[in-house]
Amino acid sequence: MRFRFVGLVATLLVFAAVAPAGVAGASATQDDCSFPLTVTDATGTEVTISERPERVTTLNPSAAQTMWALDAESQVVGRTQFAAYLGGADSKTNVSAAGGFGVSVEKVVGTEPDLVLAPNTTQQSTVRKLRESGLTVYQFPMASSIEDVAGKTTTIGRLTGNCEAAARTNAWMEANVEAAREATADSEAPSVLYPLGSGYVANTDTFISAMIEASGGTNAVAEANVSRAYPQLSDEVILRISPEVIVTTDSNRYLLGEEPYASTPAGENNRTVDVDVNYLNQPAPLSVVYSVRNLTAGFHPDAEAAFVAKSEVQVGTPTSSPTESTATDTATAEPTDATTPTSQPGFGLAAALLALVGLSLFGRL
Repeated sequence: MRFRFVGLVATLLVFAAVAPAGVAGASATQDDCSFPLTVTDATGTEVTISERPERVTTLNPSAAQTMWALDAESQVVGRTQFAAYLGGADSKTNVSAAGGFGVSVEKVVGTEPDLVLAPNTTQQSTVRKLRESGLTVYQFPMASSIEDVAGKTTTIGRLTGNCEAAARTNAWMEANVEAAREATADSEAPSVLYPLGSGYVANTDTFISAMIEASGGTNAVAEANVSRAYPQLSDEVILRISPEVIVTTDSNRYLLGEEPYASTPAGENNRTVDVDVNYLNQPAPLSVVYSVRNLTAGFHPDAEAAFVAKSEVQVGTPTSSPTESTATDTATAEPTDATTPTSQPGFGLAAALLALVGLSLFGRL
């Protein structure tokens, strides 16, 4: 039990803490997609990129997933072990440290990247060592909303010279979110809970909750009137907030047979929505589209949401570099079967999370 809990929380809570946000943490010297570019990252450091980076190393799965969404995976040379589920990721260097806890500075340096995309919980000592090794590192702030995902996508598109692809991807994501909202606008919103184990749950000010709400649900944790992004609730409180639906993944499904979840309305009525943990837990455009589609279908089986394919999206053409790619639909990148989650953990920055758990720093997420 303890192992499963630590594994799940390591999968989810770290993701929430390190999720890249976007333009709020970046200040560009020009609005087009040309180079050189100077931006200020979440640490207040000015980052200068002299030319379009052809070699990009990502230190978290959501940044890697975003690059794939932009059809820019050819630029990626390094990724962490929990991005291995992405198509073609096997050809990229795994830069995770031994045991998967954090990243190896030596491995990152060995990828010879033009740009490193780092989550905000990357240890400052790691960022410093990478910069001392002569690498260009952009560190992101935290994301807790779909708008943050759009901002992060815009930022990654700008940093890597894929502005048009980022604009198209955001338009596709936003069109699908709007389709879900319109389809469920007149429906009664069920109360929903996403449990992590040992009483920890996703609160309302999280990326997970934003997707639940976009899908026509309400986060049952709002009734608990607690702070912190991922609070620990007692059995009594979980029973009191009475979730009607429980969101499950291959990491937390075992909870349904245990108390207090088995005695909630969701448990008694066996009402769950199962989502691939990679896409539920990673703040990136594919995650939003996939999760919102599946959550909407699970919360409102009769809703007729006119979900949009990326090929159907029309956007204005921003100024961009002539070599940037344009995102297209790919079956492997856009799963639609909520009943067949992958076996990979969702967000794999386990080391940072275990440190957070050990230090009781949930309030800082």
